[in-house]
Amino acid sequence: MKIRDILIVVFTVFILGSIAYLWMAPSGVQKAPDIKLKLIDGNTLQLSDLRGKPVLLTFWATSCPGCVREIPHLIELYHELHDRGLEIIGIAMPYDRPDYVMEMVKRKKMPYKIAIDLKGEAVAAFGNISLTPTTFLLNKEGRIVKKKIGEMKMDIWKKRILEILNN
Repeated sequence: MKIRDILIVVFTVFILGSIAYLWMAPSGVQKAPDIKLKLIDGNTLQLSDLRGKPVLLTFWATSCPGCVREIPHLIELYHELHDRGLEIIGIAMPYDRPDYVMEMVKRKKMPYKIAIDLKGEAVAAFGNISLTPTTFLLNKEGRIVKKKIGEMKMDIWKKRILEILNN
């Protein structure tokens, strides 16, 4: 065999092995950082306290048109699946004014948990989030099973959430 043929075989085996690993990984590869969030109601929430439930975590801003368009869909998803165990947490970006966040939560009647990341600790923990919306789906074990930068296709996300809830 020529060197080129050997390299092609090695590369192919590597790719197939990687795909097999990801396919057979039990549920998510990367564990979500265990952050502590300051909620707008004054309470704090340790992300690890939600283990055993799927968590939809979305980084958003009041000045983000895509984020604002997602809010009604998140509210609907919350009303439909919260009683079955889904938790939704909206994390307002550090540059968002808290009074703007509070006003929008009140105006839109957002029923899910809202945190304000004043010091940027959650943003940093999740890989220095800079674009909104950026959304993560965590499985019951606290592993990241889906990430999306930009607006979500709710039917796809809902299907994945239902798979987690039914397992």
